[in-house]
Amino acid sequence: MFKGYRFRNYDFKLILMLVALSVIGILAVTSAEASLRNKQIFGVVAGIVLMIIVSLFNYKWVLKFYWFMYIANLILLLLVEFLGKEGGYGAQRWLRIGSFQFQPSETAKILLILFFAQFIMKHRERLNSFPMILTCLILVAVPWYLIFDQPDLSTSIMILLIFCIVMFAGGLSWKIIIGILAVTIPVFIILVSIALQPGNQYLEEYQKNRILAFINPEEYSSLEAYQQLNSVTAIASGMLDGKGYNNNEITSVVNGNFVSQPQTDFIFAVIGEEFGFKGCFLVITLITLISLECINVARHSTDLAGKIIASGVGGLVACQSFINIGVATFILPNTGLPLPFVSYGLTSVMSLFIGMGFVLNVRLHCKR
Repeated sequence: MFKGYRFRNYDFKLILMLVALSVIGILAVTSAEASLRNKQIFGVVAGIVLMIIVSLFNYKWVLKFYWFMYIANLILLLLVEFLGKEGGYGAQRWLRIGSFQFQPSETAKILLILFFAQFIMKHRERLNSFPMILTCLILVAVPWYLIFDQPDLSTSIMILLIFCIVMFAGGLSWKIIIGILAVTIPVFIILVSIALQPGNQYLEEYQKNRILAFINPEEYSSLEAYQQLNSVTAIASGMLDGKGYNNNEITSVVNGNFVSQPQTDFIFAVIGEEFGFKGCFLVITLITLISLECINVARHSTDLAGKIIASGVGGLVACQSFINIGVATFILPNTGLPLPFVSYGLTSVMSLFIGMGFVLNVRLHCKR
């Protein structure tokens, strides 16, 4: 089972950084909503155990079942479509099995990285051909649409970003990438402009309002922009050292209920207010180092599939963190993406740890 492993390469540095970031997450979630502390601790501990177990399974053997992963992913997303539990804004994103509830769109991120790692490696000689690019687009379009239709615009955007990362890591030509960007960016801007027009049904009403609130926050200051404006105020009020952990100030973002779901989408505001600039800097530094370590593993991978896995998981952490922090600091429109390893959400935390388990296994195969 362990043939070919170089255990001296086991990435304890990556594990320590993940544990440190997760501990900060537990502290922040506890402050935001004390009743969720034990669940978050369970998610982190279970995630770490799963990560270590997965890290000992040869990813090359696991990837033999790549079509099974793809089909299982579609089945889970289809079950959400027909049997899913409805949440805020009418979104249907969760599956409930007894008392257990999970979000398949979170597991979809990892499953798609694994699927494309093997698929691209098997067809790497033809990756830059039009038929192969079209095939990849069709393969990602099906799960993307099922997630978009929940509706879950933020996760569907993340799926597209992950797809771009794995295609780039797989060796897609720069000429093709530049050509695609030259077409898609103007088209995207035009489509968003059309979608924001009154009476247009491409986006849900709350999605339109969030984009409009970002463009014109003064007009929406008491509505959709309210939470982001309060988030920025909370982060600024923390100054250098913060107001103190789990403080009792009535004007705090948590005690004053100035943002909804501070334990998930706006967890960075809690960290900024209570731990100040130092706390924010520590979180951003850990996320950056984790992402860079994944890229380092990708650079030394012995095959293309390992390179794609490490790049995909590292890119997922980096991009999702940027979007979450961008929302909390009002440099991006409001979305519903959690901050990796920090925000509350057992499906998200455990899925990310499983993804990191595969990165650790890729590291075990590296020559140095």
